[in-house]
Amino acid sequence: LFSYLPLVSEITKQAMLLELTVPWGDCLEEDVPSFSFTHSVYHATVHENSAARTYANSKIKMGIQLSKRSWEIRYRITSGDDEGLFKAEDYVLGDFSFLRIRTKGGNAAILNREIQDNYVLTVKAYVKGESLLEAWTKVSIQVLDMNDLRPLFSPTTYSVTIAESTPLRTSIAQVTATDADIGSNGEFYFFFKDKMELFAVHPTSGVVYLSGKLNVDEQDRYDLEIMAVDRGMKLYGNNGVSSTAKLFVHIERVNERAPVMTVVTHASARLGKNSLYALVSVEDFDEGLNGEIDSVFIMDGDPSGQFYIERREEEEFAIKSTEIINWETFPYGCNLTLQAKDRGTPPQFSAPQVLHIMFSNQQATEANFEQELYVVSLNEVSPPGTIVGFFKIKPEPDDAEYILTPSADSTFFKINTLTGVISTSRWLTHVSKDIFSLEVLEVDSNLRAKVQVAIEDANDNTPEFSQSFYEVFVNESFPAGTNILTVSAVDEDKGENGYITYSIHCLQQLPFKINQFSGVISSNTDLDFEASPEVFVFVVRASDWGSPYRRESEVNVTIHLQNINDNKPLFEKVACKGVISVDFPVDEVITTMSAIDIDELELVKYKIISGNELGLFDLNPDSGVLVLRNSLSALSPKPSIFSLKITSTDGENFSDPMFVNISVVHGKSLYKHFTCKETSVAQRLAEKLLKKSKASTKSKTEEGFIDLFSVNRQTPQFDKAFPTDIAVQEDLKVGSSVFQVNAYDGDTGFNGQILYSISDGNTDSSRSRGEEIFPNSYQNFIWHLVFCS
Repeated sequence: LFSYLPLVSEITKQAMLLELTVPWGDCLEEDVPSFSFTHSVYHATVHENSAARTYANSKIKMGIQLSKRSWEIRYRITSGDDEGLFKAEDYVLGDFSFLRIRTKGGNAAILNREIQDNYVLTVKAYVKGESLLEAWTKVSIQVLDMNDLRPLFSPTTYSVTIAESTPLRTSIAQVTATDADIGSNGEFYFFFKDKMELFAVHPTSGVVYLSGKLNVDEQDRYDLEIMAVDRGMKLYGNNGVSSTAKLFVHIERVNERAPVMTVVTHASARLGKNSLYALVSVEDFDEGLNGEIDSVFIMDGDPSGQFYIERREEEEFAIKSTEIINWETFPYGCNLTLQAKDRGTPPQFSAPQVLHIMFSNQQATEANFEQELYVVSLNEVSPPGTIVGFFKIKPEPDDAEYILTPSADSTFFKINTLTGVISTSRWLTHVSKDIFSLEVLEVDSNLRAKVQVAIEDANDNTPEFSQSFYEVFVNESFPAGTNILTVSAVDEDKGENGYITYSIHCLQQLPFKINQFSGVISSNTDLDFEASPEVFVFVVRASDWGSPYRRESEVNVTIHLQNINDNKPLFEKVACKGVISVDFPVDEVITTMSAIDIDELELVKYKIISGNELGLFDLNPDSGVLVLRNSLSALSPKPSIFSLKITSTDGENFSDPMFVNISVVHGKSLYKHFTCKETSVAQRLAEKLLKKSKASTKSKTEEGFIDLFSVNRQTPQFDKAFPTDIAVQEDLKVGSSVFQVNAYDGDTGFNGQILYSISDGNTDSSRSRGEEIFPNSYQNFIWHLVFCS
């Protein structure tokens, strides 16, 4: 019962009243008929905002069996109705006198469940004309909720900034609203005031999603008005709208595309300074500064600084020498690695491109491989057919033929006998080797070169938590910064692919934080059982640092908050003072003490510390009722003042003492008058419990929330213009583009990235007379001709 009572003062009083008995029972004759209620406690209900003369409903009949038909029984509410909201009535039917409780009319206050949702009334029954026939009972009236409140936004204004390239169905913001009603009366949903093509709002969680393609050139800001409608009011024909929230969405342009370089080699006919060796043109399809080229620079291949880059036009650069180059020291020419950079924020860099420079008048040299040992890297998730590299002798005769020397490692690879292109023939994912050693042999010349293929770790393992879920119980006494528990996950990948960080994911604000490196969850505020939910359920996500995308896993964490006795009782009224007459009756109630302990509403004990040295007063330790214990007639005729110092305890903690000053006067028969200072303890406690109740019953908006980045729902689709046959000229140069295929995948994140491959069943060496496929990190690829007969 206590968990439903916001106004605790009335409950505390009524819960600690002593069981009342008929005082005259010992003196009754044996033939006096029984006079008592059918139950000592009744339970009834009535709706809030009920009109006058509305009767409370009870599942059992309330009242007294008429042992004598001549009895005229009357009922009267003696306590529990300080505001005068209720009236007790009698109704006789047959041999039973029914007790009926109804709301009052006139100027009586209206029932409001949000202020008080339960009243415990003490009802006295008596027989008209029979002073000794009395009985008491309690009626607990539960105030039922009506849908009389509307949802309100908090806050009412939101602002977010998102990139123009934000993927569709991404959640960009969340609005929140509350409704003080309970149950279905407190349910509501969100909607846009005006129809929105680019955005959608979840009707219950308030999460706003992007549903259309953004264009910052068309509009760089959207002012959205979101409204909340009460479901109950909507059902009864009311629009239910209580408030409007504004969401300002700002769109930013991002630097999406990297520059693309095209290099044209220029054969220099002279050995001089500032000789031109190549022209580089750069394109960037972004707009504004994001599409302007900042520079082209030499990344590698020129340790002596013999070359420099000169800007000729906005998007054209020339590769020149800083000095006269002695080409005899470079019999096979120079390999310069070039890269372009744009002026975007942040800047984008083109893919590195190798430029081979050779002087046109160099004398022919003896054929050989460029290196005795080639060291290349290959990702472990590379599919069969992935190009490892080109390995050829120079100068190359027309009838050159290449093979791989048979070995255990060579079974994982194959070589194009005419072009020297080595590619993978099997998957390498489940191979434990980190390095493969190959030998390339040119058959006619018997020239050999070593190829060492280093396998790079790929991020193909997801972090795994050591437990399927975590659950812990925590005392509310733990201070902020206390370590609650530690979550742990492992990743079998190497390096950054296996390096794990942790984060908490919850749409609601939590009093906890997590160390992203150690997984230690600690409190970031002081925990309070009386003002917060008793159970916190949230998700901890473990994410590795791998590329090209991070892998993540989640685990549920449940933290139970345990209550401890950390609050001392607080008096509802203090500084009490009053006057009683000298002939005040012994055992008559003077006043009642009332203290509240908010630790699960523990019952308190009361005690007089000082001021009662004459033993004139008695304080009931359980109920707090102060009565006159001995007669005051023996006191001096002069006015007497007694200052009683009173305290209360819950068994462990003691309240601050309060004082009750009693003045004894002469000449006023049976006179009593008392006043106290209200502390508003009950009201503050009620507000605290209401806040806790709302926090505990708040809907879990994370349930049903779909992580759009982790679900691979759609399959790639080729463009309708896919060719059925292709014709190429026989003099087409090696590396020339033949045609481009486009495909589209509607998934977001890595699930929307496409990897292209040829699955025509052509796995033997005859493939060397056709084409090779090069996977591209973008959503298209270019088919290159690598050999022409």
